[in-house]
Amino acid sequence: MTRRPSNPIRRARAALETATVPLTATVVALIGTIMSGCGQGPPMRYVTLNAAPLAAPLATAPVQPVQLTAVHIPAELDRLEVVTQVSPNRLAVNETERWGAPLAQMMRRTLAQDLATRLPAGSFVLPDAPAPPGTRTLVVTVLTCEADASGTLTLQAAWTLLSGHPARVNLTQQATLRSTMAGRDAAAQAAALSQILGQLADRIATSIVAR
Repeated sequence: MTRRPSNPIRRARAALETATVPLTATVVALIGTIMSGCGQGPPMRYVTLNAAPLAAPLATAPVQPVQLTAVHIPAELDRLEVVTQVSPNRLAVNETERWGAPLAQMMRRTLAQDLATRLPAGSFVLPDAPAPPGTRTLVVTVLTCEADASGTLTLQAAWTLLSGHPARVNLTQQATLRSTMAGRDAAAQAAALSQILGQLADRIATSIVAR
């Protein structure tokens, strides 16, 4: 007994291979439609992060220049697909919604924009820009970034301020920040993360000004 193909593409191919008479144009077109339709999927959508407005002005007194040199994030989150850590041991990967650029790079750019508006004029050096002598370096490490069942995005991060050659640690602090997501899609997650980065910039700037 001959086993029949179990899906539309196999059935279409089998029809072409076993046909004993010339196929009409209509039949060929129908087979082509079936085969092409099976390869189509939902459209890909891309999201990005945006700088958050300053909530309250900080001190305007000049401070020693600071440059954000790195933002480290967990490897499982640093991919083009939007990933949500929905529980301590489970990730949800969205195959149809992606970041417009590597997430760690976007987070560094956005956090740099936030810090530039929060620190006194002339005291913040953009990433990868030439830094004047004596510029301190800032390294940010994201420990976790997860959404719970209620739609709250939580980010836990630490930052370290270093100076001198060889570099010595001037300051190390940590914070847990939260933002409510307006929905469950990638755009809502991007908006919530943008708000959290603004909150993180507030904390970092305050700690730097205090030094």
